[in-house]
Amino acid sequence: MTAGTTVTTLSTYRNETPYPFCPGCGHHAILDHLSAALKALDIDPQKVVLVSDIGCSGLSDQYFVTSAFHGLHGRSITYATGIKLARPDLKVIVIMGDGGTGIGGAHLLNAARRNIGLTVLVFNNFNFGMTGGQHSTTTPTGAFTSTTPGGNLERPLDICATVAANGAGYVWRGTSFDDDVSERMAEAVRSECFALLDIWELCTAYYVPKNKASRKTLTSILDGLNLKAGLLHRAEYPEYAAAYREASSSQRGRPTLSPRPIAPRFDSPLDRPFHLVVAGSAGGKVRSAAHVAGEAALLSGLWAAQRDDYPITVMTGHSIAEIVLSPREIDYTAITRPDALILLSRDGLSKVGHQLAAMEPEDHVFALPEFADVETRATKHVIDPAKAPTRPAKGAVALFCLARALNDLGIVSIEAMEAAALLRPSEHAEKNAEAIRSAGAG
Repeated sequence: MTAGTTVTTLSTYRNETPYPFCPGCGHHAILDHLSAALKALDIDPQKVVLVSDIGCSGLSDQYFVTSAFHGLHGRSITYATGIKLARPDLKVIVIMGDGGTGIGGAHLLNAARRNIGLTVLVFNNFNFGMTGGQHSTTTPTGAFTSTTPGGNLERPLDICATVAANGAGYVWRGTSFDDDVSERMAEAVRSECFALLDIWELCTAYYVPKNKASRKTLTSILDGLNLKAGLLHRAEYPEYAAAYREASSSQRGRPTLSPRPIAPRFDSPLDRPFHLVVAGSAGGKVRSAAHVAGEAALLSGLWAAQRDDYPITVMTGHSIAEIVLSPREIDYTAITRPDALILLSRDGLSKVGHQLAAMEPEDHVFALPEFADVETRATKHVIDPAKAPTRPAKGAVALFCLARALNDLGIVSIEAMEAAALLRPSEHAEKNAEAIRSAGAG
């Protein structure tokens, strides 16, 4: 919108497309209330986003002149959260059914506890109306649905109490027949907090016929469950999108991570992609050794990619690092046949059998002495750290072997490896550099 443009007050926020809902469905009334609420708020339609998911209620956004986003079942609140965080100036209204609140229950809870500034309209008709009338998390006890033909045994989810207890700023419950629904919608949007309106209505296709339900039924359900209607909860909490921007204001315009350029200062004769696997144990510094090798490759004017495999446990099990070095950009990082494999432990050996079996005589296996007899068609090289001029510390054995292998293969020099180890100061930097120098002297 250009400067000086005047926004004309709309008489309706609906477009001319007629609703597709079943006769008597409460969706008609709720959406008319929403249009009236937006008219009362007099918001530029370009500043309103309706976010929906799957279900009959998910059809709603296309009948308005606002912006809209339609996504997966139960996920509408997640999309809406992203929109509000990216554009806090927008009024983001979520349209979802009771089915979506069940499927996306974790999203509902987390948006409430964050008090993210969304207005959530729950079209609550007690069943999955689009897919055949199955019971949902809000189906009343004893109600008949296609999946509870003998009557529902579960107590329904109290959506309002759930979000109120977890941090929502505005919570209201009512029915599609209430006269003040549009007023409550407008009030919720103005609140700029996590606001939820649990709007009970009738599904005339499935719930009404199976339960002989009517407008009076909604009141009797409220009474039977001892639930109240009206404005149930209102509280002042910091709205998350605004609070997040305030907390991060000092970092605005700055990169999340400062760039750390690595300028090449060594040469490498490598003229093709080279695939290297380091197979060791957790706690053996396999991944950090591979990282040093990758930075040494960058210092040598190469591209580098690293892929790690390890169990969820700490200091036990295998640790595998797959490294791809190349004179050109790397598009594919998986390694089925290594050009070279460094074997450091039985844990590592147990995970690379398929790669060992794929290797050919022109490939290379670098192994510690205890694996000198490993079966492979590749050319074997035994590396014994105990015979090095300066024996590497236990935590630097992987780096020692990796530096030796890359140097012997003529891919990355000892000097480049040492420079990579010293790129960033740390308590281990000099110990690692010493291990690399020893690898070159052995």
